[in-house]
Amino acid sequence: MRFRFHFRLIPFIAACLLATLGIALGNWQQGRAAAKLAIQERLAARASQPPVSLHSAIAGATAPLADALAYRRVRLTGRFVADWPLFLANRPMAGRAGYYLVMPFKVADSAVSVLVLRGWLPRAAEYGKLPAFDTPAGDITIEGTVVASAGQVMDLGRPAPLAPGAIVQNIDTAAAAAATGMLLQNFYVQQTSPDQTDGPEVRLLRTWPSPASGIDKHRGYAFQWYALAAMAVLFFVITGFRRGSKQAKAGKREAHHATGDAGP
Repeated sequence: MRFRFHFRLIPFIAACLLATLGIALGNWQQGRAAAKLAIQERLAARASQPPVSLHSAIAGATAPLADALAYRRVRLTGRFVADWPLFLANRPMAGRAGYYLVMPFKVADSAVSVLVLRGWLPRAAEYGKLPAFDTPAGDITIEGTVVASAGQVMDLGRPAPLAPGAIVQNIDTAAAAAATGMLLQNFYVQQTSPDQTDGPEVRLLRTWPSPASGIDKHRGYAFQWYALAAMAVLFFVITGFRRGSKQAKAGKREAHHATGDAGP
């Protein structure tokens, strides 16, 4: 059996488009994995460093603090602005629906405040009913990790206006500063320490997701896209050879019939 490859333009273009798409999306997923790997390495390097005083960092800042302090452990002394709690919705934890409690924290001996992610609270069965929590009064010292974002989820409908006790999908430091009238830093602090209150905080959980999570997932997606690109090329080549074989057989049959018809 003689195999012949027959080039076909339209399948060739389709195979090229699929291969290009697969390679581009594979490279994109690989890039996301590399970016999260860099974050993971940065987190590991900064986790071993002692916490820095946020007050001192603000006083001596010569560059944007969101960049200088990213993923750095910090220590804050001051007080929570108790009449401005905000609730970030659609933040599940351990398979349970809930909120992130966000509150401004005024740094002592400073006009600056920072939004602190105090912890996670379970959502009540009745949506919109706010969970109970305690807020320490007076000056306290807490520790946490500086993050550039509180996490993004899909906004369902028009965002609710920022007001004390508002339930929102996402939060922006600039919008919060405008709503509260406070001088807010352009980053957040994920609280990791207790609030130094007399009673234990039973409801507030502080198992924060790592921003570097999902590296293996991105690598798996990249493999799938690269596999799609390879399959597109292989399919074009294999079907080209198969069609060539079938056409060769058809040609032999026609030649045989022609010879038979020419006989006596």
